[in-house]
Amino acid sequence: MKNRHNKLLTFVILLLMALFFGHCRLSTKERQNDSEVDSKAVDFREIKQRGKLVAGVSTNSTDYFVYRGQPMGFQYELLNKFTETHDLKLEIIVENDLIKSMEYLKNRDIDLIAQSLTITPERGDNMAFTEPIAQTRQVLLQRKSTSDDSVEFIRNQLNLAGKTIHIQKGGAAYQRLRNLSEEIADSIHIVEIDSLEMEEIIRLVANGTIDYTVCDENVAIINEAYYNNIDIKTPVSFPQNLAWGLRKESTVLADSINKWLIKYKETSEYKYLYHKYFKSSRAKITRSSSFYSGEAGLISEYDPYIREASKIINWDWRLLASLIYQESRFNPNVTSWAGAFGIMQLMPATADFLGVSRNSSISSQINAGARYIKYLDEKLPPEVSEKEDRVKFILASYNIGPGHINDAIRLAEKYGRNPHVWEGNVRYFLLHKSNPRYYEDKVVKHGYCSGTQPIKYAEEIWDRYEHYKNVIPLS
Repeated sequence: MKNRHNKLLTFVILLLMALFFGHCRLSTKERQNDSEVDSKAVDFREIKQRGKLVAGVSTNSTDYFVYRGQPMGFQYELLNKFTETHDLKLEIIVENDLIKSMEYLKNRDIDLIAQSLTITPERGDNMAFTEPIAQTRQVLLQRKSTSDDSVEFIRNQLNLAGKTIHIQKGGAAYQRLRNLSEEIADSIHIVEIDSLEMEEIIRLVANGTIDYTVCDENVAIINEAYYNNIDIKTPVSFPQNLAWGLRKESTVLADSINKWLIKYKETSEYKYLYHKYFKSSRAKITRSSSFYSGEAGLISEYDPYIREASKIINWDWRLLASLIYQESRFNPNVTSWAGAFGIMQLMPATADFLGVSRNSSISSQINAGARYIKYLDEKLPPEVSEKEDRVKFILASYNIGPGHINDAIRLAEKYGRNPHVWEGNVRYFLLHKSNPRYYEDKVVKHGYCSGTQPIKYAEEIWDRYEHYKNVIPLS
């Protein structure tokens, strides 16, 4: 009897130990799984460590575009204000297909969708929303009624029964029209278009290809000013909040954006920004211009000369255009305080070396500027092989002269940095060339230099070039 009792006690102890260690292993595995999830999460801490925010933005006449060489847009400027506040760089991924943008967000290719997303319960199942950036309502967009028009003009929502309405795929209009169909107890034929941005769908209404679409009223107002034959006065929803979309686990990023937005929306700067893109009459002028990136795709009136000159240096013509914008804003009559003149802002001695003058044609000046860039390129070591690095070396040289860049290269080599890499290496010593420790060094041949300006110059040109690539076609 005693032996049976001991065996039973031993069995119970072993069972308890098995359960205990099994629980420990399970807890460890659960913690490992949690750690794997955490390691994949991208919240504000990771964004700050990386030093840049990656945003998905659509390109149109309100969100993001280039006008006369300058990146612009309501979403673009909002993003810039936020990233500047947190000392972050901004990287924009252009995607006009909202479904794809949501996939990018899910796959962590972007940190947020910076579009005017209508806050809906359906979308809330898949993403989190920021504090509203604005409010709007959805309206029916149709052509104005004419005496011989065979298409019914709609003012009463009940008359939408049986009508076919084309909308952007992934937009909030789909669910709203389904709800409206139930409200009027009749069918509305909804056709989703997945290959066109909202403004392109509006164009189809204006030219008679389709009869009706539904969009946000603030976008409709801008397009009403552009197309004089469309009507936007039939609402199909109550006022709705618009916000940016984030992953649900990006709670710290959401909190940071929300705190900033709440304060920023109270400022006159925000009110001016909203008026600028959604209420100002200049919005129509911008949209109608040949230099609006959504129309002719021109950066400047000198694009043909820039395209031709870019062949001399084997550059993307949009990069050369960005340099020219930085130098003169495409104004051929400007003269700097130092005497640099013309569209390429060539110094008199440099211009003389290149065989041009103030009286030379604009095409000749652009050609001369390209030849000077080629000269600077040939002076660089071939070991500077990374394209972006090499371009920034050249751009800084164009701004401050090659001598100071060569000094920074020699300093990098002396102090054990890579003399053929820009970031953290040559850039560092160019930035610190105003420090006597460096500009009085024996390897320095050109003395003091305030490196902040050429660094800013080079990096602004490159950043603007990235914007040009986003919205201006190469060919």
